[in-house]
Amino acid sequence: MPRLLLASLLLLPGPLAWADCRQLLAGELLGEPDYACLRQVYSGPSDQWPAPHVDPDVQWKELGPLPERAPSPADNPFTEEKARLGEELFFDPKLSRSGQIACASCHEPDLAFTDGRKVSFGHDRLAGRRNSQSIVMSGFAEPLFWDGRAATLEAQALRPIEDPLEMAFSLPELLERLNDSADYRQRFELVFGKQQIDAVQLSQALATYQRTLVRVARNTRFEQFLRGRHNMLSDQQVHGLHLYRTKARCMNCHFGPQLMDNQFHNAGMTYYGRKYEDLGRYEVTGKAEDVGRFRTPSLRLVSRTGPWIHNGLFPDLQGVLNFYNVGMPRPQPVGEQTNDPLFPKTSDRFQPLGLSADEMRALRSFLDTL
Repeated sequence: MPRLLLASLLLLPGPLAWADCRQLLAGELLGEPDYACLRQVYSGPSDQWPAPHVDPDVQWKELGPLPERAPSPADNPFTEEKARLGEELFFDPKLSRSGQIACASCHEPDLAFTDGRKVSFGHDRLAGRRNSQSIVMSGFAEPLFWDGRAATLEAQALRPIEDPLEMAFSLPELLERLNDSADYRQRFELVFGKQQIDAVQLSQALATYQRTLVRVARNTRFEQFLRGRHNMLSDQQVHGLHLYRTKARCMNCHFGPQLMDNQFHNAGMTYYGRKYEDLGRYEVTGKAEDVGRFRTPSLRLVSRTGPWIHNGLFPDLQGVLNFYNVGMPRPQPVGEQTNDPLFPKTSDRFQPLGLSADEMRALRSFLDTL
């Protein structure tokens, strides 16, 4: 469609111009993007945006704004008092053996609840082997951790306490410490109706606080765009949104208000048989097909959650995008690995994208709004 004709269509009233714009975008015409057309289409309701480019088996959900907080399970209903107690516990180093490490030590509010390191430091400054994920969207995730070893947020909340590389404590010792505190006994009685503090109460308070952290992601430019303030994204960023949904194939794994699929994928980063080897989900399930699979992180606040991937080896988000653009690494077995049943296979979800330099810039600019 000639640009002059498109411009005249945009001046027509009603849905005709909008429909022609959609048809134009669906055609994936080559050349410079028509920003007026893109903006017109993406200023409409999200359920009328162009269909995303996803594989047939992907049960995707449309993008949308976030709720005020993540949903709570029936056995741990939300209360403000419980959330405040969980917040106090989250920032209290008493939860660690040394009395020097809090949950917030690896999930700092000023860093989108990450720690900005490749891998986190824990007890006695011991280094872990995985990157500290943002927990802003943890209330929507099941299972949790990079390898999915915790089925619920309540179960996840207690794992770092007993991890020897993190807080290096034990639950019985921690509960004894908390029960020795008259202040904590009073606070727990107010929330749970009894002074004797147990592990269930501790996990429920911590999880309840984490479910409120979605608020951190509710004031981004993209969130405001989704709520109708369409001037919050530049023309380049609207183009990036369109690429995110189509040519860049991002919505195969990052969809819905949460921008994640609660699935595990092998992105070719297992480092099998080399330094930094990490077998991922396999360590939990013992299934050969899970070697190298890691949980899909949410892309909410992604520009603030580096370094990236499970071991933090990407200090620049652009480096991650470059890998995705070429379809991710696809290691091939050599020698004795040829018949190794555990040799990892990069997921077919990842395909060469062929994004141009301008398209990469547009996509990155859009990611910065999340």
